[in-house]
Amino acid sequence: MSLKVGDIITFKRTFTEEDVELFTKISGDEGSHHVTPDEQGRLVIQGLLTATLPTKIGGDNNVLSRTMNFEFLRPVFTDDTIICEVTIEQFEKQVNRTHITACFLCKNQNQKEVLRGDFSGVIL
Repeated sequence: MSLKVGDIITFKRTFTEEDVELFTKISGDEGSHHVTPDEQGRLVIQGLLTATLPTKIGGDNNVLSRTMNFEFLRPVFTDDTIICEVTIEQFEKQVNRTHITACFLCKNQNQKEVLRGDFSGVIL
């Protein structure tokens, strides 16, 4: 993928109970809201699991992140589908690397904002 300033990359993911269980094991984040279903049978997704969505652009483009800022706006639950939109704000080729800065906004299937923020880093 060849990126440039102004590019908008959109992708989505539906979180499952298995996702929460695996992330709970890896992270050790065993808050009761992550392991005990609510009255609707849902688990709350860990914030940092939700935050893996905007980092996908980094993984897809070999970005070594230097900074990441997250603002968690509302809970995400199992079976929610989250749409993540990443906007490239800076993409500057330098001698041995490329500097990248992007902002992102994640919304649930009801168009409610759940997460926003930005990241910057380099591509070697």
